[in-house]
Amino acid sequence: MEERRNSSRPCFRILPWAARFLGCVCVLALAGCFTVGPRFHPPQVNAPPAWTPAPAPTPLTPEQEAELTHWWTNFRDPLLDSLVERAAKSNLDLQEAEARLRQARASRGIAAAALLPTLNATASAQHSRTHTSPAPKAGPASSSTDLFQAGLDAAWELDLFGGVRRGVEAADASLQAAVEDRRDVLVTLLSEVALNYISLRGFQQQIAIADKNLKAQQQNAELTRKRQRGGFVGSLDVANADAQVATTASTIPPFEAAARQAIYSLSVLLARPPGDLVAELAPAAGIPAPAVPDVPLGLPSDLLRRRPDIRRAEAQLHAATANIGVAMADLFPTFNLTSAASFQSLKVTDLARTSTSTWSAGPTAAWELFSGGRITSNIQLQKALNDQALLAYRKTVLIALQDVENALVAYAKEREHRKALTDAVAANRKALEVATQLYTQGATDFLNVIVAQGSLFAAENALVVSTLSISADLVALYKALGGGWAEEPRPAAAAPPKP
Repeated sequence: MEERRNSSRPCFRILPWAARFLGCVCVLALAGCFTVGPRFHPPQVNAPPAWTPAPAPTPLTPEQEAELTHWWTNFRDPLLDSLVERAAKSNLDLQEAEARLRQARASRGIAAAALLPTLNATASAQHSRTHTSPAPKAGPASSSTDLFQAGLDAAWELDLFGGVRRGVEAADASLQAAVEDRRDVLVTLLSEVALNYISLRGFQQQIAIADKNLKAQQQNAELTRKRQRGGFVGSLDVANADAQVATTASTIPPFEAAARQAIYSLSVLLARPPGDLVAELAPAAGIPAPAVPDVPLGLPSDLLRRRPDIRRAEAQLHAATANIGVAMADLFPTFNLTSAASFQSLKVTDLARTSTSTWSAGPTAAWELFSGGRITSNIQLQKALNDQALLAYRKTVLIALQDVENALVAYAKEREHRKALTDAVAANRKALEVATQLYTQGATDFLNVIVAQGSLFAAENALVVSTLSISADLVALYKALGGGWAEEPRPAAAAPPKP
């Protein structure tokens, strides 16, 4: 009876050498002593000590950083604030970036799952029937059998050399790159909304100036006809006046087309049909001007932590560095702890009985001794990709610095340009008044009036373009500085969505 009870117990035993092996493996796995591949260190960049047009920039304070976070509010235009807020909620490019972010999170979960053991359950049911040849003077014989099986298989790869951990590290870096990619899309989106809105208001101002000059020129043309009927001027002055009216009128349709196209672009940025915003944006308004013309630049080195494209390039470099370790782990053996349990019975109700069970457990090892150069080639491949990522990072930094310098010089010089144009408009307006007065008195010919009107129209139009360029250059500067996002969005009405 005692022997029968012993035979019903699980029939496996861990040998002493296996126990020692398992103990060493577990200690190494828990300690994580080995992690193959290079360790990532953020690359060092020699950023210039100061911006070229700014002799003494100061680091950003938290209040100044908030201005970069919600820079569009500096233009004090409620409609612009509304457009930015709606675009941040509905833009399709931003939604696509968010989908890529969810993809990166899922990929990270897949990579991290390799650190945990796996457990599989199996079950089967079989019915078999056996026929035997009949014996002499006996009928045919047959029998049937039912067999039920159930089992559990468990396996755990011991990441002794850190290949799996390097894979998780690469997945973490790729996830961070996706986060920065969404932020970069947001920065670009906000600037595109502002630029299209500013362009729209600029075109509307150009239309208003053309209409004003057209009316003045039509009045001069009518005055010329009256003077012709009085015999004071000839038909040449009338022809010149009519030509000037027609020329000015011809400039209005292109401005109207450009304004309508800017509305269409804004509609698409808000993920709406092109004509949805026509009624809202068609009424003319002034070009939004900044309330504070100066921008808190900070130091060039601050750009490395604020520009999402630089942060994304650094995360991509981190992932490429970790992938070298993933490839190098294939040079070493893999160790697994496996166990299995199997239950068999002729009846389903007997599956739980220990007399029908089989157990097994133990370590396994596998080492690819020959691969035809596949492993070493993969290592060289990952190193080449890492070099490319490093070069891409350095290029991204240089382009970012160039973007800021370009925006700074354009913004500074355009302000000087606008001041000169303001003086030019005032001088041309005075010249037109004098020319008109002299022409009315018969002291000069109509050609001087035409020249003065054309100069005034050109100067006023150039002033509008310059005003538009100043606002657009300021938007470009905010974009170049990486404005438009924050680690933790502040509770503001025009705050962008959480990065």
